[in-house]
Amino acid sequence: MWVPPQRLKHALPEGHWPSAEEARDSLWFSPLLAGNLKLEQRTWIPAMVPWRSNEEGEVTQDVLDYYERYAMGFPGALVVEATGVRDIPSGPLLRIGHDRYIPGLRKLVEVVRRASQGRTRLLIQIIDFLGIRRRPEPAKFFARFFEVKDRHRQHFPGASDDEIRHQLSGGKPEFWKQVLDEREYESLQYGWRERVTDLDTPHIQELPRVLPGIFGAAATRAREAGFDGVELHYAHAYTMASFLSGRNDRGDEYGGNRENRVRLPLEVFREVRRQVGQDYAVGCRYVAHEGIVGGYSTADACYYGVEFAQAGMDFLSLSRGGKFEDAKQPAVGWASYPYTGPSGYECMPSYISDDRGPWGRNVASARPIRQAIRSAGLETPVVVTGGICSFNQAEELLRNGSADIIGSARQSLADPDWFHKVALGRGDEVRRCKFSNYCEGLDQKHKQVTCQCWDRLNLDEPGVTLAEDGRRRLLAPVWKP
Repeated sequence: MWVPPQRLKHALPEGHWPSAEEARDSLWFSPLLAGNLKLEQRTWIPAMVPWRSNEEGEVTQDVLDYYERYAMGFPGALVVEATGVRDIPSGPLLRIGHDRYIPGLRKLVEVVRRASQGRTRLLIQIIDFLGIRRRPEPAKFFARFFEVKDRHRQHFPGASDDEIRHQLSGGKPEFWKQVLDEREYESLQYGWRERVTDLDTPHIQELPRVLPGIFGAAATRAREAGFDGVELHYAHAYTMASFLSGRNDRGDEYGGNRENRVRLPLEVFREVRRQVGQDYAVGCRYVAHEGIVGGYSTADACYYGVEFAQAGMDFLSLSRGGKFEDAKQPAVGWASYPYTGPSGYECMPSYISDDRGPWGRNVASARPIRQAIRSAGLETPVVVTGGICSFNQAEELLRNGSADIIGSARQSLADPDWFHKVALGRGDEVRRCKFSNYCEGLDQKHKQVTCQCWDRLNLDEPGVTLAEDGRRRLLAPVWKP
């Protein structure tokens, strides 16, 4: 993963762990009642993909165990990982694109309800993504995926198409840059990837027509399965975020200016709302800062927030970065991963950082969004995440008006019980995340995600389930208050 050139090491935020009485009187552990979102406390575990499903996208026992472990810590809200809205192969990623997934998802809801004693609101994040291929060997690329055109032939007078492919397959990057256009060169060096701007591709052109119904059907399944709400995935490198992106220059009414770029996300939400009804929690996660050249501005992010709030979303969860456009070149045989470049770092900053540091890095971008929503006379709750790992951080952000809910992903992975420990006045027992991004490294390789703080502890403990590599436990040890 990319790291800032300064490479300054930042210590974990310290500060005061509250007594049980202080926690009870805090904002962080106070209830939130806003529209259809009703939380016992303002603690939130954002969606993380743990790679616990199977190739069919089903709820496996490992999936059930994973979310049960979080629920045992009684978070205010728990968001299930990005779950595909289409019934298409997508590796061990959960799916919700067909009714056959409802029974498994219903069982997941039941497990979380039981483990959390009904205290945790369970949401599911639903996502669409476009096609992507692994970076190919040059010989394979030119033999299987490359279409020889007249503009290529002019570089090889008298050569047949097969001869052109052969000469190109033995070429070097400097030569390829002379012959190939920008998109072809990228497909060779990074792997082919679809974009929402590929209007010459019929199914891309049709996305605005088909996606509202696909998302609406997925949300309806979520409601039938018993989830308390859905989070529309409008963030990072995926389809809906690409429509919002400042780099979306589609030549139709869904690209160009920000009014056009927000059109499809609003249409998707309205269709979801129509299908699930007015009494169901529906919100979205989007980025407060794209972090790429040509990405949308803070003013655009504020505009989107107000539009989403005015449309009737029940919450907005803010992230940042995580884009394909600045990702590192993958090794041959691997797909591009959108969290390896500077924008990916912004999404998951490590303890090695620049002088701004990794703690609450998204706050400066999130605060004006919340202020814009309030200035518009709206009370839509805003969830802020990113390097928040102490009571003092969370409480201060709530008190100074930067957020309404505080989310914590990596710290919750390190200690699924940390909210409960703090609420009981036992914060000194919290297992602190090191922010080394060990977990992100596993995610990049699509390995079952665990935490270095606990995945080698007590491996011989009765009932411990090991990862596929046999060297790591899949769940944090159970904490007994």
